[in-house]
Amino acid sequence: MERLHKILAAAGMGSRRKCEEYIAEGKVTVDGEVVTEMGVKVDPARCRILCDGVVVRSQRPMHFLLNKPRGYLCTNRDELGRRSVLDLMKGIRGRLYTVGRLDAESEGAIIVTNDGELCNRLTHPRYGVPKTYHVVVAGTLTEATLARLRRGVWLSEGKTGPVKVRIKKRMRGLVVLDVTICEGMNREIRRVFAKFGLEVQHLRRISIGPIGLGSLERGNYRRLTDSEIARLRRPVP
Repeated sequence: MERLHKILAAAGMGSRRKCEEYIAEGKVTVDGEVVTEMGVKVDPARCRILCDGVVVRSQRPMHFLLNKPRGYLCTNRDELGRRSVLDLMKGIRGRLYTVGRLDAESEGAIIVTNDGELCNRLTHPRYGVPKTYHVVVAGTLTEATLARLRRGVWLSEGKTGPVKVRIKKRMRGLVVLDVTICEGMNREIRRVFAKFGLEVQHLRRISIGPIGLGSLERGNYRRLTDSEIARLRRPVP
């Protein structure tokens, strides 16, 4: 017997939090009965489980690192028919989803998997997994602004965690820097800089925890090694 949301996550239906949302929204049935109560335990070997009309079956865990190009969405469905990063995963069978998101104009490292447990570890704020971005900002970045960024900035969802900033180069009207955050508010980096009148012109995620892009070219993906997966599962110091 296992908790229903864990079964859904292990079957690649989404992160644990997403699977809890499916349950709360009445999208999950067990032997024909809608289940909306959290924490319910069922036997996946004996029960027929459907999520949003799809039969839930266990899958072999799959883990990929993808270098997302601009113009692609991190979603499984798009009502407007726009391109998804999953369109780049040619030849891979099975239900996959992205761990977190990059907006359409951003690019870089994103993990694609069906491992709900790992997804939860990499995205939940309490685990504090750092993500580092190469950012080009238009405007004047003062020491006072840097100090405020490093303390955290108030957005509509609340205050961000401290933002780690390393300036790499200053040019006329532009600043090139590496930015590290441990959260994942929607479009967080763009919004944080916009608070100070600074426009992000280029944003590329270069690492997730201990895993970097390396020589992986835009639009390509590779399987994560067992060693890399183990490193992603370790607690952050």
